Amino acid sequence: MTSVHQGYLNMELLRFITAGSVDDGKSTLIGRLLYDSKSIFADQMEAIELASFRKGEEHVNLALLTDGLRAEREQGITIDVAYRYFATPKRKFIIADTPGHIQYTRNMVTGASTANLAIVLVDARKGVVEQTKRHAYIASLLQIPHLVVCINKMDLVDFAEQTYQQVKHDFENFASKLAINDVHFVPICALEGDNVVNRSERMKWYGGSTLMHILENVHIGSDHNHIDARFPVQYVLRPMNTAHHDYRGYAGRVAGGIFRVGDKVAVLPSGFTTRVKGIHLGERELSEAFAPMSVALTLEDDIGISRGDMLVRVNNRPQTGQDIDLMVCWMDERPLQVGGRYVVRHTTSDVRCIILEVTYTMDINTLQRLEEGRSIGLNDIGRVRIRATGPLCFDSYRKNRATGSLIIIDEATNRTVGAGMIV
Repeated sequence: MTSVHQGYLNMELLRFITAGSVDDGKSTLIGRLLYDSKSIFADQMEAIELASFRKGEEHVNLALLTDGLRAEREQGITIDVAYRYFATPKRKFIIADTPGHIQYTRNMVTGASTANLAIVLVDARKGVVEQTKRHAYIASLLQIPHLVVCINKMDLVDFAEQTYQQVKHDFENFASKLAINDVHFVPICALEGDNVVNRSERMKWYGGSTLMHILENVHIGSDHNHIDARFPVQYVLRPMNTAHHDYRGYAGRVAGGIFRVGDKVAVLPSGFTTRVKGIHLGERELSEAFAPMSVALTLEDDIGISRGDMLVRVNNRPQTGQDIDLMVCWMDERPLQVGGRYVVRHTTSDVRCIILEVTYTMDINTLQRLEEGRSIGLNDIGRVRIRATGPLCFDSYRKNRATGSLIIIDEATNRTVGAGMIV
């Protein structure tokens, strides 16, 4: 492998989402990022130039790069979550372009669940609207560590600093009630590229970073929980061949903390203890593994371990229980049923559960808890209590996004109907 390829593989990966109200320019912004970072193939560029010409548009419509569904192209809106990949010399990126319509909130939750950073677009003419608040709240609820507020279409307000400052002030007022720690504001014109990759000559009053500079340099090394060691077992490896006749390994992704050879670990829910004998990444032997690496662990003792069990440090264990409180975003047209029976998928374990109660639902605009008429329908967010048929090993979502999240599945249809964040 060449040093160039090795360097590419070792580059840090940043996952980010774009969110905002309809027509705020999310798809255009992503197109601009891809175009200005030289991440578009020549034939792709020719295709969107031709499509733009056929539509009679003045500019090349870079939004066509991400609006992949036919329905989206015809309506000019984003419905599904469109994923795009690109890289610069500093970092690799995965973008999730999420929908702006209220009825597609569930799609945004899907795209945001693994993101390091969220870009929330605000139309400079409209300012902070209901959808801006909804997306900021979801970013906060899903504990996305970094937020960039891009105040777009500055060309339509004559690049006025006063307009930018007003929108920034309004957003800060709302965000002060949320759990968002790292917020950046950038005035941009996605259509023409101002402050996206290159600095704008038309907004010299802005002394901050361009959007690309923030994406390339924001610190994400501490986004994972490297304190609480958690290893949900995904698969038991038993090759049963001559070379590895007695090999028994446990494959999975480290969900938190650091595991080292020689560490004393407990197996949950059984509680048996042993030590880490080896850590394997393919054919390589490692001395340690940390989140979010996918590895295989071997242990010194033969213990009955199967998919759904979790390896943890002996003196640092997650909560274990069957009654669990969680914030849920409902994703199904059939409302959540109190007393309803569902399947819960948490890390690598699947158990049945019953919905015990709905504690409250959230009014996104006012951040008020609604205790009356506590039904949770499509795209609603609320707090519920469930009882699982077996014990789950979990942390609060605030502490660990991997072990603090779960999905709720309808047994009858096998559809994912809810995304839950354990309180």
